[in-house]
Amino acid sequence: MKNYVIKGNICYSKTREELCITENGYIVCEGGRCAGVYETLPEEYETLPCYNYEDKIIIPGLVDLHVHAPQYAFRGMGMDLELLDWLNTHTFVEEAKYADLEYAEKAYDIFTEDLKNSATTRACIFGTIHTEATLLLMEKLEETGLKAYVGKVNMDRNSPKYLCEENAEKSVKDTEEWLMKSQRFKNIKPVLTPRFTPSCTDELLERLSGLQKKYQLPVQSHLSENLGEIDWVKELCPGTACYGESYDRYDMFGNNCPTVMAHCVHSPEKEIEMMQRQKVFIAHCPESNANLSSGVAPVKKYLEKDMKVGLGTDIAAGSSLSVLKAMVTAVQCSKLRWRLYDQSVLPLTMEEVFFMATKGGGEFFGKVGSFEEGYELDAVVFDDSKIKHPQTLSVKERLKRLIYLADERNITAKFVDGQVIFREN
Repeated sequence: MKNYVIKGNICYSKTREELCITENGYIVCEGGRCAGVYETLPEEYETLPCYNYEDKIIIPGLVDLHVHAPQYAFRGMGMDLELLDWLNTHTFVEEAKYADLEYAEKAYDIFTEDLKNSATTRACIFGTIHTEATLLLMEKLEETGLKAYVGKVNMDRNSPKYLCEENAEKSVKDTEEWLMKSQRFKNIKPVLTPRFTPSCTDELLERLSGLQKKYQLPVQSHLSENLGEIDWVKELCPGTACYGESYDRYDMFGNNCPTVMAHCVHSPEKEIEMMQRQKVFIAHCPESNANLSSGVAPVKKYLEKDMKVGLGTDIAAGSSLSVLKAMVTAVQCSKLRWRLYDQSVLPLTMEEVFFMATKGGGEFFGKVGSFEEGYELDAVVFDDSKIKHPQTLSVKERLKRLIYLADERNITAKFVDGQVIFREN
């Protein structure tokens, strides 16, 4: 059923500064898309079925622009290390296990079930280098009803022997076979996923660029996360003026190639200008950047430049699939950046991180992340009555408290592209 009405306290963004709230209002869904938000239901829609969530809070589904599915099994481990040591000590060891499909099935069952029950409705997801395990992940995600981009990871250098592809030719051949097999999925789409420049030879990036043009694919990777990583890229790519150019020289950095780059903590001005001009999406991963001592990205600056910015949980350097938690951490880290580093740039507001978690990140998927007319209907319903309090609160106060508490146990219903994923009776 894709034609219906949802009633409740409706909250959504139009801009990063404008939070719209309609108390005990109505969202009309026609053909899986929003047909409008109303204080009083128009007569023409009165015969439609109505999901009545009166006095509950309804927000657009949250968007996770950067998460590593195979790392979910070891979240919370190795947080005393910085990025490169953490990758070698924990990440690569764990990801190698996904050559075993029996292990992959157990791990991905846990990941997909928890993602389904979270407030996330859309995600950009890294798999591993293993074709069959990545297809298994896509299959399990398809069953949830969520929508996502999933990538088979490419890496043919500077990686442990047990997790390094034979060569660029074999990596791209396997990737193209994976692309062909992934065509059977409706909601889960492929995204090219060179892990990051240090793990990909020039030949591999050039060949992946050919695949991108052939199949018109989006790309996801990492950018300017850690100072040691940036120095490493300078050594590996001496002819580039910034990290971003290591992707851009192969036409995998925005423009005609939809691109998500995670982190951008230490991007120089040249790189920022390039991302802005070429409409590269930034996946801000505040908890991960804190846990691995990478730093705090200047996200407010990116927003003020009208750049494309969303949020990422970045499991397992992040500890939780909750985009609500990512919103809170983004605000907290921006306050520390403002207080300790640059008082000319104000901290993020709750309105801004709400925008990033919904419409900002949702734009990578099209008209997603808002209840404005014509947007795909993704919605999450929260019953915050379970949070005991003595005060009389406005809907906006309740929403902000709900975000700061980041408690996703209060989800009552979830809709994706007009389809009911789950709901309490």
